[in-house]
Amino acid sequence: CWEVRKRNSSEWCRFVRSNPDCRLEGGFLDYIEGVFCVFPPRLLPLAVTLYALWLLYLFIILGVTAEKFFCPNLSAISTNLKLSHNVAVPRVPVVFSLTSPLHGVTFLAFGNGAPDVFSAVVAFSNPRTAGLAIGAIFGAGVFVTTVVAGGIALVKPFTAASRPAVSVTAAPCWKSQGGVGTVVAVRGDPQPVQLSCPLTGEEYRPLLPTRETSLRILTTALSPLDYRKWRRKPWYWRVFKVFKVPVELVLLLTVPVVDPDKDDLNWKRPLNCLHVLTSPLLCVLTLKSGAYGLYQIQGIFPVWGLITLVGSVLAIIIFITTSNEEPPKYHCVFAFLGFLASAMWINAAATELVNILRTLGIIFQLSNTVLGLTLLAWGNSIGDTFSDLTMARQGYPRMAFSACFGGIIFNILVGVGLGCLLQMTSSQLVVKLEPDSLLVWILAGALGLSLVFSFVSVPAQCFQLGKAYGVCLILYYLAFLCVALLTEFRVIRLSA
Repeated sequence: CWEVRKRNSSEWCRFVRSNPDCRLEGGFLDYIEGVFCVFPPRLLPLAVTLYALWLLYLFIILGVTAEKFFCPNLSAISTNLKLSHNVAVPRVPVVFSLTSPLHGVTFLAFGNGAPDVFSAVVAFSNPRTAGLAIGAIFGAGVFVTTVVAGGIALVKPFTAASRPAVSVTAAPCWKSQGGVGTVVAVRGDPQPVQLSCPLTGEEYRPLLPTRETSLRILTTALSPLDYRKWRRKPWYWRVFKVFKVPVELVLLLTVPVVDPDKDDLNWKRPLNCLHVLTSPLLCVLTLKSGAYGLYQIQGIFPVWGLITLVGSVLAIIIFITTSNEEPPKYHCVFAFLGFLASAMWINAAATELVNILRTLGIIFQLSNTVLGLTLLAWGNSIGDTFSDLTMARQGYPRMAFSACFGGIIFNILVGVGLGCLLQMTSSQLVVKLEPDSLLVWILAGALGLSLVFSFVSVPAQCFQLGKAYGVCLILYYLAFLCVALLTEFRVIRLSA
């Protein structure tokens, strides 16, 4: 499909529609046909600008869904399964506990790595975009272990615990022969830290309990804004919140959230009854881009109609048999429903993300691998960067430093492994990548070399991680990025 830019602009649309390589797998929008058929050639810069803005918004959707809906439901599931939060702890700042020496390879690590893993699985579903997954996962690994780890050392120089620091870097170096991963250990004085993220803005509560009507409960639960908090925040926070409000409103309508830290477990009777209808409907309409939901049973009745009918009956039964004040005994089931619904949202957003990145690669004649190691890797690492640096500023640099390495083993082993497994079971037993062998080797080598550098330099500094160490890591990433881009543009290449 790359050949389209080499042809006359009058032939773009006909070439795209007749070339099977230009067909996107999954997704609700055909970005390639849109940019080459809907927009005239002279408006190509406008199309690219709109696609770039939509790309940024997709990253917002991924972040909001994972942080406020996916991870809290995983936390509730772990509580119902009676898993200790010392064992099940997400890297995103929802709930942290340092009472266990092992941290990073956990049940709720899936919560933090959900956008990366879903992006990888979607990319691996099509051999043409497999390089995007390789570039994103390895590129994010290099970014987090250099820029974010170096930023922590710059923001808050600290002394690393000797044995855990060695295991943080030695384990991934051992894994880097066939895929780089880490087993992270954190040791130190037990300092439980509670970092909570409000889901509905309920920051102020009345001193005396009051009985609310179902309508008031519904309108309050569906409000993504806390007006008192809105007045206190700076203008840039308000601007960003305005963009997030539509996403949060749709998610509140379709994804239930169970919060074990609240007295009522976040039971909102009218809204949860609505979720019984909207969540299953969301799942069937987003799975395989709506192919299952639009399927007609016996050619007469659509699946989405059956789901609507069954969901409405169940919602009415639950509404009649429950009360606003006390959650039912089966309320934990809503955590599993919310987990599934938020996973479908993340999968849908990841599919659109991969498709739009492939389209931008065709427009700018860039390989999927370099798009993955830059745009997709940066976008998926934004949340890690802010949360880890904030943690370091609050006086927990050891936790933040360990968190930089904790997600690598999960993202690489599960993201690449699951993606390859699904492709092999659905199509063929061999996973084929794009002919970017040198760039892929540079990616893997850069990640391994950055870990070797930390493995050697941290003990050499007597485990005193200061600004010099942080500057070296950031310079290393800039050098890696330059080499990768020079390789992409054939300035650096293997001799024939």
